[in-house]
Amino acid sequence: MTSGKAPELTVYHDGSCPLCRREIALYQRQRGAERLAWHDVSAGAPTGPGLSCEAAMRRFHVRDAQGRLYSGAAGFAHLWRSLPGWRVLGWLAAVPPISWLLELAYRAFLPLRPRLQRWARARWQEPAP
Repeated sequence: MTSGKAPELTVYHDGSCPLCRREIALYQRQRGAERLAWHDVSAGAPTGPGLSCEAAMRRFHVRDAQGRLYSGAAGFAHLWRSLPGWRVLGWLAAVPPISWLLELAYRAFLPLRPRLQRWARARWQEPAP
């Protein structure tokens, strides 16, 4: 962010995860991404009230300009609504029962994430943190 305004959304992501880095890089290239703050929680920097670094490493979180935290599928829906090219998907992702199904899918993905990280590091030949 270059202006003195508070970011529309702060996105907390795991910069040590090769999958997360690639996904966040995709979002950062989108129109509107300059209005968002991108916070790599793997660096251990403070995350603000109500969110520990450990919790942010375990699950995707965003914080809106009013300070409200959203995680998991709800966090992604907020992120997508903040990016013009993704806005429709963001609104759809927030509507039950779609939001419930996305949250179930996200929770199913979380236990697989460490194995997928190892696979991605080997495939993309990245060193483990």
